[in-house]
Amino acid sequence: MTPARIVILGAGFAALTAVRELRRRRPDARITLIAPKAEFVYLPSLIWVPTGIRQGKDLILPLDRFIKDHAVEFIAGRVTGLEDGGRTVVTDQGKVANDALVIATGGRFIKKLPGIEHALTLCEGVASAEAIRDRLEKMTSGRIAMGFGGNPNEPSAMRGGPMFELLFGIDTWLRRQGRRDRVELTFFNAAAEPGKRLGEKAVSGLLAEMARRRIDTHLGHKPIGFSEKGVDTDGGHVNADLILFMPGLTGPAWAADSGLTLSPGGFFKADDYCRVDEADRIFVAGDAGSFPGPDWMPKQAHMADLQAKAVAENLLLALDGADPVAKPRTELICIVDTVDSGILVYRTTKRSWVLPSSRIFHWAKRYFEGHYLRDLRP
Repeated sequence: MTPARIVILGAGFAALTAVRELRRRRPDARITLIAPKAEFVYLPSLIWVPTGIRQGKDLILPLDRFIKDHAVEFIAGRVTGLEDGGRTVVTDQGKVANDALVIATGGRFIKKLPGIEHALTLCEGVASAEAIRDRLEKMTSGRIAMGFGGNPNEPSAMRGGPMFELLFGIDTWLRRQGRRDRVELTFFNAAAEPGKRLGEKAVSGLLAEMARRRIDTHLGHKPIGFSEKGVDTDGGHVNADLILFMPGLTGPAWAADSGLTLSPGGFFKADDYCRVDEADRIFVAGDAGSFPGPDWMPKQAHMADLQAKAVAENLLLALDGADPVAKPRTELICIVDTVDSGILVYRTTKRSWVLPSSRIFHWAKRYFEGHYLRDLRP
């Protein structure tokens, strides 16, 4: 009997975890990975590129060893759509058939605000993080405005944690450089209490930290556009010489041509078992999906890994004609790093707590980076 062909779209956290779990559970499976490049970008450490703790090249790892070790076929291509109810993946390199499909391509930023070209977005990748670094190095005075947005049709689709880290990290770095008294910082957000997904204690702690560091805030006012002079909101203008903004997220561009059920925010709509609604043997993990659960469910690497593990188990059951059993637990673990220390935030459906700033958490974040990347380094 010919082994089932499993196709995984993407090369991020969810995709690699799915490969590991599937190979562990089904050694004889035919696994094909499709992504533009055979490389992995460790996005959580992009926060350290602007302040020089990390070089961009350190965060881009070739997947040659991973592909070989896990006996994976790799196709370098961009997905443009699906056919045959998802049994055929259409790419710019041709069509790829599958018996089961995992969508782990991640999402994309909504860049529709007027003048968005005047803002830099950290999590777009290494090039963007390096562009922020270059601007910071040249900045001797002025004001930096930092904020993040959401998806109006799916408010939880946002990535705010890295912006808090970037904010506090730049503040620490400027103080070390002796420039903080000449460079002002403003944090802006449409919410009066930004960061609620982290929990009430975290919100009050983050705002208190901003006050302690003398970081100005412009909260409760929706951004309506950007310019060379700063940020325009429905509550007034914020002057800025440098704008750092993380827009809200939506699904991949090809989602509209997939024929699959999408959420109001443009993501692949999934059930409790990470199955795409009304689809046969198609699963989603990570930022490309919209999942049942609390409105604070994070879009972060840890949650993507938990979803990918459930996907692997349920996909193999589906191939065997069995019902799914694995539901990923909803868990938020975040270290809000400040360059020399960190605040640990933990949240589940049953509990939520915040541990105060400590150098231990900064080094714990570094340790986890090294631990994760060790298996990928050549």
